Amino acid sequence: MANETVFKRYKHNPIITAAAVPTANSIHNSAVVEFGDGYAGIFRIDHQDMRFRLHMGKSKDGFKWSIDPKPIVFKSDDPDVCLRDLTYDPRLLKLEDKYYVTWCNSGAQGPSIGLGYTTDFKEFIQMEDPLPTANRNSVLFPRKINGKYAMYHRPSDRGHTPFGDIFYASSPDLVHWGCHRWVFGAAKSGWQSTKLGPGPNPIETKEGWLLIYHGVWTSCNGYLYYAGGALMDLDKPWKVIARTKDYLLAPSEIYERVGDVPNVVFPSSAVVKGDYLRLYYGCADTCISVAEASIKDIIQFIKTHSF
Repeated sequence: MANETVFKRYKHNPIITAAAVPTANSIHNSAVVEFGDGYAGIFRIDHQDMRFRLHMGKSKDGFKWSIDPKPIVFKSDDPDVCLRDLTYDPRLLKLEDKYYVTWCNSGAQGPSIGLGYTTDFKEFIQMEDPLPTANRNSVLFPRKINGKYAMYHRPSDRGHTPFGDIFYASSPDLVHWGCHRWVFGAAKSGWQSTKLGPGPNPIETKEGWLLIYHGVWTSCNGYLYYAGGALMDLDKPWKVIARTKDYLLAPSEIYERVGDVPNVVFPSSAVVKGDYLRLYYGCADTCISVAEASIKDIIQFIKTHSF
């Protein structure tokens, strides 16, 4: 029986496997938004050549997906602004009149953050990378804060990053980023004691920004990934109101424990309708699953299970 906190796993998990694209080795750590009369998504697909690429997909209900077998081609007028060797772990949200994508844009110099947008999920425009190497995780806020665009990001190294704290940054134009503020880092012990990083884009609530993040614990068998949650100040999102000492979701099902990278729950996207939150998460770096919860219950859990 799966360990359950406030999240309840979808009974037909996993919802997406490598079978969705003929050349896929695995599909995981992807992003979903509501679009039109259904849903659109940007998917991380690890191909059979073990190169990571971004693909577009659509769905009527958010559970059954049709994914384009051809990778997304981002357009840019600047030849120096381009997709690098590996593109993976996208995040996606609607900001003003565009749907913005952030991803890990990794090349010879290491991982950096990629940024682009679309209005129709047919044409994709790539912008300047907002942050230099080495950085692996980034999520935009769904509105300006104190007159500026904002993001959380997680600096890394050129390897698999045996460390990691979350930082906040702001920008007047989505190109020039600065005013970096430390948000929080790994705990002294437990499931988030090695490193952590932002999961879905921050969700605005009356009690603060809700941030669902991944935390990593190093065991004798390697890294284990969990999902946790934090409430952040609405005006100063680098200030923590409350943060979970207990995890929100842990690898316990067979599809979370067995795969290319075992024992991984990687929260990467959330769809919110009123008080209902549907969390999309990668499982064992192999497939995608869904868990659902009430935002009210998540916030209450964070408050009552905090440091």
